[in-house]
Amino acid sequence: MSTSQIAFLKGHGTENDFVIVPDPDNALDLPVPVVARLCDRRAGIGGDGLLHVVRSAAHPDARDMADQAEWFMDYRNADGSVAEMCGNGVRVFARYLQRAGFAAEGDLAVATRGGVKRVHIAKDGDVTVSMGRAALPDTGVTVTVDGRSWDARNVNMGNPHAVAFVEDLDHAGDLFSVPPFSPQSVYPDGVNIEFVADRGPRHVAMRVHERGSGETRSCGTGACAVAVAAARRDGVDPAQTGAPATYTVDLPGGTLVITEHPDGGIDMTGPAVIVAEGVIDSAWVETMIG
Repeated sequence: MSTSQIAFLKGHGTENDFVIVPDPDNALDLPVPVVARLCDRRAGIGGDGLLHVVRSAAHPDARDMADQAEWFMDYRNADGSVAEMCGNGVRVFARYLQRAGFAAEGDLAVATRGGVKRVHIAKDGDVTVSMGRAALPDTGVTVTVDGRSWDARNVNMGNPHAVAFVEDLDHAGDLFSVPPFSPQSVYPDGVNIEFVADRGPRHVAMRVHERGSGETRSCGTGACAVAVAAARRDGVDPAQTGAPATYTVDLPGGTLVITEHPDGGIDMTGPAVIVAEGVIDSAWVETMIG
């Protein structure tokens, strides 16, 4: 990472916040220690993750998607690990592209390790992401916190989720560490765990422990997983009824609206905000990788 200036921005979607590093030509080396330090809330900029903005044609993980999407969201968790997808991150990524003049109101495509995501930037500022279809593996897990246990629904949104319905969100505990679950063989690479409480008809609230990041203020793929799990629990399957099912999902950082369509496609709608931009001290970065 030998460059005199490294530009960054800071943004959030329902308070799921990200360090944004524009790098169209994939010229920057972003090893795990650097990403982790940038996301550190005391020693770095601070964020639940990092959005590395790269042209698809310039990144080996996205070249085969370059004919469908010009831009690739190379997403990293707060601990520096690579992740397949981040729903809130896609919305903030799209907002950055709009701010930078690479996208306008209307439709665009974003490449991710979870596939190409279709995005719509509305005039009112909200961003809708077509999140793809949910997979519902038969295998699930039991989640245990402070002596209480719940069966959790296995939902995959391009990344793995375990959805547990609880009476009170406080039952999730502090979520600083990974809530114990078994059997661990169901999620060999870790899992995002959602705790969900009902708020009304097709209206739920949730807290989430995101793998690699701990508890976050919001999780877009998690909200989608929760909506699908809630719909199936409620006996609702759009593929069977032929009608879309919409759930409102309250998160600590705001509200997302999730719609599952009869063809299985899931749309997520919510805000995306850029709050700051600046330059990273490259000498500081070099001390971490030197």
